[in-house]
Amino acid sequence: MKTSSWFTKLPPGYVGIGISRGVPGGFEHLVNYRKLAPGPWFKSCSSPARYLERYFGDVLAKLDPRQVAADLQRLAGEAEPVMVCWEHPPPSPSWCHRALVSVWLFKTIGAAVPELGHEDAGFGWQHPKLHPTLKNSSSPVQARLSLGPSTP
Repeated sequence: MKTSSWFTKLPPGYVGIGISRGVPGGFEHLVNYRKLAPGPWFKSCSSPARYLERYFGDVLAKLDPRQVAADLQRLAGEAEPVMVCWEHPPPSPSWCHRALVSVWLFKTIGAAVPELGHEDAGFGWQHPKLHPTLKNSSSPVQARLSLGPSTP
């Protein structure tokens, strides 16, 4: 499983599955797994840390990570699922909630979910689309998060 942008051309063997609130024109044929979409507050958070707290608390805390991973694989069929949303891939500096999904899946079920084409950049807390202020492993935000048991 990987992450990417709606606007990245995926190679054969990969299937894009949206995790955004909406779908860009021309992509309506792709599945949008709305369970991972941010809430209506997504543009109004005062900081990346507040966004992270809302996303984990309001969205991810209500989901079973094993079921989400199974759902995404089922939707992808024989292909590898790629969770896609609006923000362009690196080197675009815009951060994205798909990095938070990578953190959540790694910390809860040990799934390494990198950015497609940027696998060497890392996953989880090192995902390249994670806001720079959230990457510090000693961050108070990371310490406050309740992600459930870690299963690397």
